[in-house]
Amino acid sequence: MSIKKIRAIEYLEKKYGPLSLGDFIKSLRESDGITQTEFAEKLKISRANLCDIEKNRKLISPERSAKFAKILNYPENFFVKLALEDVLRKSKLKYHVELKAS
Repeated sequence: MSIKKIRAIEYLEKKYGPLSLGDFIKSLRESDGITQTEFAEKLKISRANLCDIEKNRKLISPERSAKFAKILNYPENFFVKLALEDVLRKSKLKYHVELKAS
């Protein structure tokens, strides 16, 4: 992911609050101008499952988020970071996650 995209995400988080993986996935789908059904097929999940993810009703595991990143051609560490932060937020733990490849 480019520095420009990272700075844009940081700006949006400061203005609107923490970015969830569901919000990010929804923004990707909408920016591509495709339906939930089409995007769900691309991710190999049901439309209902995608809807729950986009509305942050369902959390995504770090493993599954890495698979989504590969399918969508995004860095795995970014998707995994968002997935982990979603889990922490749901547990009402205020932590910021930083990942390093092993």
